[in-house]
Order: sequence, then structure tokens, then C-alpha cells
Amino acid sequence: MYAVIETGGKQYKVELGTELEVELLDVEPGQEINLERILMVGDGETTAIGQPIVADAAVSAQVLRRDRGVKTISFKYRPKARRRVKKGHRQELTILKITEVRLGSKSAAAEAKVVEARAEADREKVAKAAARQAAEDAAIADKLKAREKAAAAAAAPKKAAPAKPASKAAAAKPAKPAPKAAAAKAVAPKAKAEKTGKADAAAPAKRPARTKKDE
Repeated sequence: MYAVIETGGKQYKVELGTELEVELLDVEPGQEINLERILMVGDGETTAIGQPIVADAAVSAQVLRRDRGVKTISFKYRPKARRRVKKGHRQELTILKITEVRLGSKSAAAEAKVVEARAEADREKVAKAAARQAAEDAAIADKLKAREKAAAAAAAPKKAAPAKPASKAAAAKPAKPAPKAAAAKAVAPKAKAEKTGKADAAAPAKRPARTKKDE
């Protein structure tokens, strides 16, 4: 929906959200104003033309700020009269933002809210679908990683289990070997006794010597 308005002796075609510069108005920044002279309103299907203004129409605007236009030079001269006049001018401007265009029961702001609500709902649906797809992709990726790990573990050769170390006390105190000298001493008397017994068994019994008294 659009409208043609008149302010400051100039005509402007405006829509919802349009920012325009108009000649200085007696308003303050941040103020909401209604533009009274609406010459035409169109919504794409019907067009209302004012005579000179549209009766059942309204255009609202918000005052953003005040500004000054580009400097213009006015130079006048009269030939053969030595007359030269040079003047500069900067127009004082008011910056407006259109917030509403209405014709009868139709409102551009209401239609924009409906469109924005539908767009927001569509964005939410798309975001939910994207999140759901991302979750499914992550689950599939996790399953593939688990399968790859299982296959790698099955293909890898099995390593023998290392022997468990003995207790700390046994590992700290090694067994002391028996001394060789003591073992030799223990074996020597046994061998000597065996030899002595064999010799006694082999030797004949000695007869007692005869004395003079026996004779």
C-alpha cells in the first residue's frame, strides 16, 4: 500500500517504512504526527484519488531528527550594468519515517505484522528442521565411528598379557644362596663316616697278643 502526500508545497510518494526529507516542520524529534494532505492512496487492487484529498485515509509518521540540506548558490547579474548578486542557501529539513498508511479498514501496519508473524513461523520451522537433521547426522556419524573402532579392534593382533609382578616384599628381598663352605663341611663328615665303616668291615679281627704269663 502506498500514498501520495503533500507537505511544504511538494508531493511525495511514500510507503510503510519510507524515510523522507521534508521542509522544516514545527515538531520535535521522536514525536508522532499525522500528515493531513493525502492526495492519493493505492493498495494494488483499488486506488482512491482525492478531490483534492482522500477523505477516509490517514498517513502517520515519526519524526527522526532535524537536518540541513546541501548548500545551493544563487548568482544573478545584469549585463552592461555592473550588477552581480551571489547568495548561498541551506534548507532546514525534517526527517520523517512513515509508520502507517490506512485507507478505510485496510491498514498497512497490520498487514506487515501478519506477514512478519508468518515469516517468523517459517523461520522457526526451518530452524527446527535443521536442528533435527543435524541431530540425525550426528547420530549416524557416531554409529559409523563405533563400527570403525570395532573393526579396527578385531583386525589388530592380540597381545599376550604381561606377567603379574610378585609382591613388593618378595620382589624387594631376593632369596639368599646357601654358602658353599657350609655345604662342603656338611657333606665331608658323611663321606668320612661311610669310608670308615667300609674299612672296619673289610679288615679282619686282630688276635690279642700273647703275654709271658700265658706261656
